[in-house]
Amino acid sequence: MPTPLHKNQLLDLTVEGYGMDAQGVCRADGFTVFVPSAIDGERVRVRIVKVERRYAFGRVEEVLSPSPARAEPPCPIYRRCGGCASQHMRYEETLLYKQRQVQDCLSRIGGLSIEVPPVLGMEDPWHYRNKGAYPVGGTSSAPRIGFFAPRSHDLVDLPQMGCAIQRGEANAAVGAVKEWMKKSGAEPYDETLHRGLVRHVMARVARTGETMVVLAVNGESVPHPDALVKALQEAVPTLTGVMLSVNTARTNVILGKRLVTLWGADSMIDTLCGLRFRVSPLSFFQVNPDQTEKLYGLALEFAELTGSQTVVDAYCGAGTISLLLARTARRVIGIEIVPEAIADAKENAARNGIENADFLVGASEEVLPRLVREGLTPDVVVVDPPRKGCEEAVLRAIAESAPRRVVYVSCNPATLARDAGLLSSLGYEPRRIQCVDMFCWTGAVESVMCFERRI
Repeated sequence: MPTPLHKNQLLDLTVEGYGMDAQGVCRADGFTVFVPSAIDGERVRVRIVKVERRYAFGRVEEVLSPSPARAEPPCPIYRRCGGCASQHMRYEETLLYKQRQVQDCLSRIGGLSIEVPPVLGMEDPWHYRNKGAYPVGGTSSAPRIGFFAPRSHDLVDLPQMGCAIQRGEANAAVGAVKEWMKKSGAEPYDETLHRGLVRHVMARVARTGETMVVLAVNGESVPHPDALVKALQEAVPTLTGVMLSVNTARTNVILGKRLVTLWGADSMIDTLCGLRFRVSPLSFFQVNPDQTEKLYGLALEFAELTGSQTVVDAYCGAGTISLLLARTARRVIGIEIVPEAIADAKENAARNGIENADFLVGASEEVLPRLVREGLTPDVVVVDPPRKGCEEAVLRAIAESAPRRVVYVSCNPATLARDAGLLSSLGYEPRRIQCVDMFCWTGAVESVMCFERRI
């Protein structure tokens, strides 16, 4: 059956809700049209830009009846960059969109009727990110440092004001590197030809403002390194270290495996929930510490620990949640497939004087079933899986070990809903859920959900 729409067609449509990444959802002759930058309830003039078999994508040509929730994006590259999906909305509307998204997934995918309360947002949802990684392009005389446009490698240069969601120290570092490139003649990397030197600029900023800057380079050195260090020191008074990450491979991976310190320290200490963590260029550390403390605080609250429980933390990463759990549990077992993350977890445990947390290297879907077969009976299981969610073997092992409570930390409402439906079928009743806006102005939302075993 032919589709009722065609490319470049112009239609006046009403926005009836939101899809993924805050796209407005419209209907044209029963055909779904996804329209970025359109807000629920608006009447918009839409140009069809792409037609698929079951749906189409459109572009707003004119807002015919604007929503009270519409706002002027403060970022001049917002519509080209693609890093933020919803700066055209008032912040309250972005939280409402995320709440509805989670509610819809739990109902539609998981078959669950639990009510999702309002999302916990930020008082100030700007300049919250403590890490930025920026691809480099252009020429040595006119370098561009910014972000790739959506679904492309077209580089959008950062505006002079910097990125509106990055810390000011990171924005200042990018400006300093750009000026150094102009003066030193350092060539930007060309990924098509595999030529040039400077591939990415990465900045990490601690809560104290301490900042490390890493240049990923297609080589072993850079021209005039002292001038680079001086430029960064002048731009970022709280600078603690400048490093090169040697990456000569033809790859999209940002950092290489070898670091060369040009000046200062090769790591820094940051804090989270009262604990101290060593952060290096390759370390995993949440990018929004204020909201992370809310998220992890909810996980601890939902776990209801009293000091006598054995807790399993599957997909534990560098052990952040594990160490928080260990303060009120008898024993914590963290499981993570990445050896470097487990090494960080053990180091962080020692740094904070925590001795009741053990960390095991391996895939959670292999390690947890083996531990259960060997007789492990945890009181609480916490899972914080990647976007693809939990492997089914993990959920079945949890059910077999029969903990009283399961706490699920999620970054993807769809896979959370799928896994919540399976846990429910395995005898675990969903009791509470709370969402946290960790990545303001994007389509992403974090959730914590608590399940209790049916007796």
